[in-house]
Amino acid sequence: MPRTSLRTAGFTESLIREMSRVAARHNAINLAQGFPDWDPPPALVAAAKAALDTPRHQYAVTWGSPELRGALAAKLRRFMGVPVDPDGEIVVTCGATEAMMVAMMSVCDPGDKVGLFSPFYENYSADAILTGAIPVHIPLHPPHYRFDPDELRRVFAGGLKAFILCNPSNPCGRVFTREELLQIAALAEEFDVWVITDEVYEHIVYAPHRHTYFATLPGMAARTLMCSSLSKTFSITGWRIGYVHAAPEVIARARKVHDFLTIGAAAPLQHAVVTALNFPASYYDQLAAEYAASRDVLLHYLDQTGLDYSKPEGAYFVMLDISGFGYASDVEFAHWMTREIGVAPVPGSSFFPQPENRYVRLHFAKRPETLHAAGERLLKLKR
Repeated sequence: MPRTSLRTAGFTESLIREMSRVAARHNAINLAQGFPDWDPPPALVAAAKAALDTPRHQYAVTWGSPELRGALAAKLRRFMGVPVDPDGEIVVTCGATEAMMVAMMSVCDPGDKVGLFSPFYENYSADAILTGAIPVHIPLHPPHYRFDPDELRRVFAGGLKAFILCNPSNPCGRVFTREELLQIAALAEEFDVWVITDEVYEHIVYAPHRHTYFATLPGMAARTLMCSSLSKTFSITGWRIGYVHAAPEVIARARKVHDFLTIGAAAPLQHAVVTALNFPASYYDQLAAEYAASRDVLLHYLDQTGLDYSKPEGAYFVMLDISGFGYASDVEFAHWMTREIGVAPVPGSSFFPQPENRYVRLHFAKRPETLHAAGERLLKLKR
């Protein structure tokens, strides 16, 4: 038989999804894969049911139904404070996962260098490799996950075509300050670099931290490809509705890439989710408050274990330092923890380019009763 592709030869199965399977096998509480254990808002579920009774079972407009693009533009305008053209600046995708792939393929060629912070969401390096680009990593230094401006400048000066920015950050929970973002913006301008942002956790930010949309920074609208989704904001990770927002000339290219990748997102669900995009501002305030309460529940138990962790500023993940347990492999520890403690984490090595076995990631997108049950089990880790 002919050989399979060299570019995918180094791929392994996602450790995140693997740990979900391990959790199910051991009947453990799954704090690995980041999805909630509650239903979406009832009005959104009702809208989805109603959408199935309408003639929306065939392809929608490839780059997104006009109603959805209009609602997305209005929502972005409300939170970003800038006008957004629903016809020229948005393409609807099959989740933020496809949005990132579309963005990467729209601006990068094989051999181009793509910068990204480490730790990083595991898909980013894979996206770069599938595009034929070369990922270049810049460390975020624990425990506070700040970057060194000199290290960042050296990477930009090394000839980047694009830079990936996840803000708020998965997996470390950083919310980058406006000053930090301005440093990145200045380098992007100086070295003529595209910035691809993953902003899916834009509404899950904890006071006093605030989310700044990168495209709203001076001069950045023309060189930013904002990727996001409705999965986390409305608890519909299985609906796979995402989007790219960028300048018209970029979206013109992104539409073509998206068309040949997936054609389009599910038409009835595109129609239904317009209901959620019309929710009042109080919905987003309540969302942030509920996640803040969930964070406090999990951190309360972690405090009792005596283990070190980095307090999340946004998103719904926490990196836990497990180096004191003496495991040479974080994967081995994660399997042990799932089997013996009854709580499934993600091995931290999933998020680093170099060998790194000090961390596991937990998430707290769970109901209070689930988090309390997990917390009681985590107390068995007490040092």
